[in-house]
Amino acid sequence: MIFRNCAGGIVFYGNKVLIIKNEKNEWILPKGVIKDGKISTEVALDRVKRECGVSANILSTAGQTSYEFYSISRQRPVCNEIIWYIMESDTDRCNINREEGFKEGGFYKIKDALDMITYSQDKAIVNLSFQKYKELKKDKI
Repeated sequence: MIFRNCAGGIVFYGNKVLIIKNEKNEWILPKGVIKDGKISTEVALDRVKRECGVSANILSTAGQTSYEFYSISRQRPVCNEIIWYIMESDTDRCNINREEGFKEGGFYKIKDALDMITYSQDKAIVNLSFQKYKELKKDKI
């Protein structure tokens, strides 16, 4: 099995969260593999910018998730371990990177996003992160 360390962002704008639809029609959060000597915060911010065109600031860590899948191209199972960061954007505008295979996305109200997100782990981390985000912002949203 191939083990990969990844980092991603849970980006909020008020009571909305940023999610994207990938080439498999899965609603996910922006994330990427940590490589080339980069640190997790750099990768998380870079993936949010590259995949969604959103500049965000990290407010806090959110937690970690992991999942396994079979890579057809590598002919081996892969385990991705993702460290997540709670982020904030000062705008709800985004520019989804279709060249990287993303079909659509944007900032959606939390309730709507939780209904749309494909994987239960992602739903849980978004829900917990929104509670923490509200505490960090002292309910000014």
